[in-house]
Amino acid sequence: MPLSRIASSSHASNLLKPLSAALSLCRSISSDSTSTLTIETSLPFTSHKCDAPPRAVDTSASELFSFFRDMATMRRMEISADSLYKAKLIRGFCHLYDGQEAVAVGMEAAITKKDAIITAYRDHCTFVGRGGTLLEVFGELMGRTCGGSKGKGGSMHLYRKQASFYGGHGIVGAQIPLGCGLAFAQRYSKEENVTFTLYGDGAANQGQLFEALNMAALWDLPAILVCENNHYGMGTAEWRASKSPAYYKRGDYVPGLKVDGMDVLAVKQACKFAKEHALKNGPFILEMDTYRYHGHSMSDPGSTYRTRDEISGVRQERDPIERVRKLLLAHDIASEKELKDLEKQVRKDVDDAIAKAKESPMPDPSELFTHVYVKGLGAESFGADRKEVRATLP
Repeated sequence: MPLSRIASSSHASNLLKPLSAALSLCRSISSDSTSTLTIETSLPFTSHKCDAPPRAVDTSASELFSFFRDMATMRRMEISADSLYKAKLIRGFCHLYDGQEAVAVGMEAAITKKDAIITAYRDHCTFVGRGGTLLEVFGELMGRTCGGSKGKGGSMHLYRKQASFYGGHGIVGAQIPLGCGLAFAQRYSKEENVTFTLYGDGAANQGQLFEALNMAALWDLPAILVCENNHYGMGTAEWRASKSPAYYKRGDYVPGLKVDGMDVLAVKQACKFAKEHALKNGPFILEMDTYRYHGHSMSDPGSTYRTRDEISGVRQERDPIERVRKLLLAHDIASEKELKDLEKQVRKDVDDAIAKAKESPMPDPSELFTHVYVKGLGAESFGADRKEVRATLP
């Protein structure tokens, strides 16, 4: 089935609105563009205190195309951010996500925008997956008013409350108890939604993780803790920092699942499984076995504590975008030329967003004193609800 017969997927995020040329390839909707394809994950799931989900994942031609398109856009965005930082147009901290795109994209395919996500400082792609635009990302990275946080937060503090994305957090592991708090609010409000709290293998050793997990388990909160295990906490290999690097088992009394985080279909299947479990039974742990191509941050070359052969080996054997490219070609969904044309258009749209961001002004100095406090949240508003809060607990 040629690409020209595939329509844009209904769940695809609005990060791709500028892709006019790419979308012109998808003019007509074929009756079989959304028909079910069943594809087996690259590796089996490894479970702890639960039965693993099946490896056979239901998808469609349009969904696979949207996966390729979304991940290609995220990859180009992050590579461009690297260049902008080296040109000193981005200052401060900057943590890139290239290599890990399948986690952000696969997770979105399994949930809704009413399910909450909170993450650490490697947050650009998660923000885009929640519906943020390229312009908002580059504007924020360059400190411009068009940025997602008005240019006042920078790389580590992207945020999109209207899509239940609660940040970007710069303190290692600090988002974990906040994520469990979001899950508490969901239970308190009797919502049928969950919270995905993302953290890295370095943060997996933080005490606040175990404290928050204990409370989440006591109260059966719909909390899903997602360890994005890219195998290096800054420059330290996981085996040097963790006596027990099987992060999906670290919850002990909480069930978990180890997932090939470089396989977007495996991530989708695991997140769907985890959401169903959390709504019925309480917290769940997912370990996403993934990999970052760049260093920990822009000050880290990423090649002093690992070999170039290791990095190139992952690129050749496990790259999430190349895996989907192979599926699109194998199932005759797109040709090599069509995918290359799409990538050219992605590059153009990223360049256009950068150009527009550069034209946006810096915030006025008076903005330093705005958005510091939320109006109307006095101490008197909390005491009256204490009995009601206690009543929701076991």
